[in-house]
Amino acid sequence: MAKTILVSNRMSTSVSRAQDGSDERFHFKQSMGGLATGLKSMHEKEGSLWVGWSGIASDELSSDEAAEISNTLQNTYKSVPVSLSSEDLELFYYGFCNRTIWPLFHYFPTYTEYDTATWDAYKQVNQKFFDRVMDVAEEDDYIWVHDYHLMLLPKMLKDALPQSRIGFFLHIPFPSYEVFRLLPWRTELLRGLLGSDLVGFHTYDYARHFLSSIRRILAAEHHMAQVRYDNRMIRVDAFPMGIDYEKYSNALDLPEVQQERERVQQEVSTNKLILSVDRLDYSKGIPLRLKAFH
Repeated sequence: MAKTILVSNRMSTSVSRAQDGSDERFHFKQSMGGLATGLKSMHEKEGSLWVGWSGIASDELSSDEAAEISNTLQNTYKSVPVSLSSEDLELFYYGFCNRTIWPLFHYFPTYTEYDTATWDAYKQVNQKFFDRVMDVAEEDDYIWVHDYHLMLLPKMLKDALPQSRIGFFLHIPFPSYEVFRLLPWRTELLRGLLGSDLVGFHTYDYARHFLSSIRRILAAEHHMAQVRYDNRMIRVDAFPMGIDYEKYSNALDLPEVQQERERVQQEVSTNKLILSVDRLDYSKGIPLRLKAFH
């Protein structure tokens, strides 16, 4: 029976070392962030498997600790960990992903760094994800790759599993061609994404930017968002991502949620409370929000 394999940098379950005095060596908890939250309900369905990094660098684990984490993730959380070292994280995640792709795709070209060492690490880590997916994938599986960390992965998988059905979804903006072309490795990334059978974005603007880039850089023509490339047809579309509405709406009836709500109301009293949840990142416009609230 075909299964759905979700692939992302982080899984829906994150692992951390237990504090001193705990009976267990590791804690397993739900990952933060929109990707993990949005896909968690789908992952809970039967026939789903999640491939991603556990949250602890491989060089910080002994062989038996790594085996313990892997066994728990696979047997309890339907997840398969990818082994990433501290150097991988520094060059791949903090390097190419956060200092090259993130600022450029958010229209901050002055913050963007172009470093061949981090690009090499990006390729190597995508290869590690490929190797791990191949450990569990079969030809008839659905493989759904997520976000800017793994833009080379779809082509690698399609080359190895030509009959598999591969989707890719980008959880951040895709910039206009005039910005995207600043990237020295633009051709490799576009070819990687076109290994998918379906490429998804949050908005039609992002999809339009992608279609413009592949036409100008790869000479890949499209008709009604259907792209003919490498003797295949790839569909490009917008799929605004949401959450499991019923789950969070029904949470209002939980006793612990009502208790917390009453506690906050008593603490705030007659003051007005404005709540905004985001990371402290330059792309979030937090100073501008504060001015708007003021």
